[in-house]
Amino acid sequence: MSSKYTVTVLGGGSFGTAVANIIATNGHVSRLWMRDAARAERCQASRENTEYLPGYPLHDNLVATTDLIGSVSTSDIVVISVPSQSFREVAKLAAPHLRKDTIVISTTKGIDADGFFLMSQILEQELTDVRIGVLSGPNFAKEIVQNQYTGSVVASEHDEVLKCVQQVFSSNTFRIYSNPDRYGVELGGALKNIYAMVTGMAAALGCGHNTMAMLLTRSLAEMGRFARELGADSMTFLGLAGMGDLVLTCTSDLSRNYRVGFAVGRGKSLEQAVQEIGQVAEGVNTLRIVKKKAEELNVYMPLVDGLHAVLFDKQDLQQVIQGLMTGEMSSDVDLQGGL
Repeated sequence: MSSKYTVTVLGGGSFGTAVANIIATNGHVSRLWMRDAARAERCQASRENTEYLPGYPLHDNLVATTDLIGSVSTSDIVVISVPSQSFREVAKLAAPHLRKDTIVISTTKGIDADGFFLMSQILEQELTDVRIGVLSGPNFAKEIVQNQYTGSVVASEHDEVLKCVQQVFSSNTFRIYSNPDRYGVELGGALKNIYAMVTGMAAALGCGHNTMAMLLTRSLAEMGRFARELGADSMTFLGLAGMGDLVLTCTSDLSRNYRVGFAVGRGKSLEQAVQEIGQVAEGVNTLRIVKKKAEELNVYMPLVDGLHAVLFDKQDLQQVIQGLMTGEMSSDVDLQGGL
């Protein structure tokens, strides 16, 4: 590969658009694939993604397109940035057209319920002769396009993938760190969405800083326990893809999952909350999947249990909170296990 790369981002949402724009700004050939032809035409003509990032101009090097085959077949790097429910379908669409040794990066933070697969595991199942990585971290797309200083993590077992993504995706305001623990980095990105709903709910109830500090640290402990049981490195959760993403998503109303929790905390049903958001809140689906898996593995996750009881079992919120506060008090930190 040369120092100038051809990159296709599959998925015209906010994060996919932000990443594609950085790559274009860095001087590489950058394509943004969308299913909707009319939306792609509007984006290309107006130089703006009016649906997801209105008001932010796109670089001239960025091309919005509906030509998936022509795009991925000539790309050095393919980035998949679609909701988890569509991820396998899009991977299958791209699979026959990828060149050997193409770098394929997932930015999707979710879990496939059918077998408890993370997105990069789906790539392993659907693609052959490619090199796989993930990009995850405390990254709101709106702030990325505003050139706010942002850190992210690329994870892969291939050193060349780590180096290439850092070279192509980094900018003066978007810094990328590397981590070989692909599974742990992905788990962090998926799990934190659950706890964003918890803290959104707490904010709606008027909880103070003491409560938020407790929730954040106990959330991190739950994430670490669960990840360690699945074979990830719990120390990964002390980095940007773990604690960093957790803090961001759990403390800002820019997070869709936080807003869902906030709406439920104000008395709305889950269905009403999701409808009001108008975009995919990955944490709702992830909560169901993680609850089931935690029970299978016998992992202690009281916050997951409590949130599930409120959202899906229709239990009274105040009773669930009281149960959490009066339950058995475990140790703060598992010194042998890490978190």
